[in-house]
Amino acid sequence: HLVESGGGLVQAGGSLRLSCAASGRTFSCNAMAWFRQAPGKEREFVSIIWSRGNEVYADSVKGRFTISRDNAKNTVYLQMNSLKPEDTAVYYCTCALGQIQRSIYNQYEYEYWGQGTQVTVSS
Repeated sequence: HLVESGGGLVQAGGSLRLSCAASGRTFSCNAMAWFRQAPGKEREFVSIIWSRGNEVYADSVKGRFTISRDNAKNTVYLQMNSLKPEDTAVYYCTCALGQIQRSIYNQYEYEYWGQGTQVTVSS
């Protein structure tokens, strides 16, 4: 399964770095992504990175967040800078073992999920 870490409470304008590592079994993710879910809202796509390094970001985080991965460790990171109160959510990492069939924005494309880590940005 996937284990996230690095969440917490930060003031607006601050930074956090989330990490997500696969543990318990060995598997190789073609793509690793981050989603987030704020209270009362649907889970939404944040960013994705493929094993070859291609990246995509949601418009709401572009220019502020950076995704990276260590393929040897099957670990993905999310560096979050210039955080805003609207970034407050539970952040989930996820893994797609094979090719994304239809849409990277669809959570059902991904097979494994972490338990989530809370990120709270105060104004």
